[in-house]
Amino acid sequence: EYTDIIQVGARNMMNFALLKELSKLKKPILLKRSLSAKIDDFLSSAEYLISGGNENIILCERGVQSFDDMTRSTVNIASIPYLKDICHLPVIFDPSHSIGIAKYVPPVAEAATVMGVDGLMIETHYNPANALSDGYQSLNFDSFEKMYRKITKLHSFLNEKS
Repeated sequence: EYTDIIQVGARNMMNFALLKELSKLKKPILLKRSLSAKIDDFLSSAEYLISGGNENIILCERGVQSFDDMTRSTVNIASIPYLKDICHLPVIFDPSHSIGIAKYVPPVAEAATVMGVDGLMIETHYNPANALSDGYQSLNFDSFEKMYRKITKLHSFLNEKS
C-alpha cells in the first residue's frame, strides 16, 4: 500500500517464485533485464508476470555482460527498438547501471532517446563523490539538468510533425 511501483532487479529477473507472487498484484512492475539474459529470456519473465494477471509491466534494458570490462555492461542499444517492435510493453533504459561511469551516462542516454526509449532511469546525487552507494555512476544535479535539457530538445526534434 506504500509503493507505486515495484522494481524487480536484474538478479531477480528469473526468480520465478517471486515473479509468480508479483503477478498477482495490480501495481506496475519494473522488470530489469538480467546481465546474462537473451531478449527471449527477458520477454519470458515479463510473460510470467502477465500470465498471473498483471499487465502493468515496464521493461528496463540495463546492458548485458560481455568479455569487455571497460564499462560495467555492454549496452545493447539495439534492443530498444527491437523490443518496442515485437511487444506492447513500455521500454525504459538505465544508462547509470549499464555504463557504471557517470561521464558516459549522458551520451548513452541521448542514444537511447534516438532509439525511441519510453523513459530513462538516471542515478543522481547532490554530491556523488560522497554518496554511500553508486556515486561513481551518479550525475550531480547540474549534470543531470544539462543532460535533461539536451534530451528534451532531442525528443522534441525527433517527434516533430513533418
